[in-house]
Amino acid sequence: MPGRITVVTAVHAPSARFLPEAHKSLCEQWLPDGWEWDWVIQEDGATDAVRPYVPDDERVSFRQGRPGGPGIARTIALAHADGEYVKVLDADDQLPPGTLARDLAVLEADRTIGWTTSRVLDLLPDGTTAGFPGDPDEGPVERGAVLSFWRENGFRAQVHPATLFVRRDLLTALGGWMALPASEDTGLLLALNAVSRGWFSAEVGLLYRKWEGQATGQASHVDPAERQARMAVAEARARALADFGWTYPAGD
Repeated sequence: MPGRITVVTAVHAPSARFLPEAHKSLCEQWLPDGWEWDWVIQEDGATDAVRPYVPDDERVSFRQGRPGGPGIARTIALAHADGEYVKVLDADDQLPPGTLARDLAVLEADRTIGWTTSRVLDLLPDGTTAGFPGDPDEGPVERGAVLSFWRENGFRAQVHPATLFVRRDLLTALGGWMALPASEDTGLLLALNAVSRGWFSAEVGLLYRKWEGQATGQASHVDPAERQARMAVAEARARALADFGWTYPAGD
């Protein structure tokens, strides 16, 4: 059987129209001999608005469920992720060519690395892209480094959780994404870094679309009381994991 990377996408009606572009970016990926990808799309809800945009491709599966937010949708999608690795791809984003191959090469080469992230460019409404300063150097992200940076820099991580590529067994051991209304991916990133080393690639690994309907652009996303609660829970989980001493690989 070939090795497999399962790409997991949570989608809701407003972002469904971007699925064909995300699919195009997947079709432009290349992988070494003996590897393939499949794409699990999980709607956060059960409407008639998403299915028309799901690509007709045997590598793509589409399912629906009761709404609970993107973290719930991604975690439910893990029931159908049978690849050794899981790659996150939000419905409105795109992967530059070569991204999957780079991610795969890092984890195949070093069993002590549990996950990878990469540089991000914002994809603006006019089709242009924009970067931002402050990316770390390419290389390992040591255990605890993400939490420390996040705490010292206004709850902003130095690596982007939307670029995550992770070992499936490690992801499932941590329970998938956090059951939060937002920041569920940051919470997972903090937990992963509490128990395992990661990697940052300085090559662009994601085009992060900026548009009016995206969830992170809504007023509710920055509600002070909710944001404080989200950050508190995410930090508590990461600190507890670190204190318990459970690590990946086991015994390290």
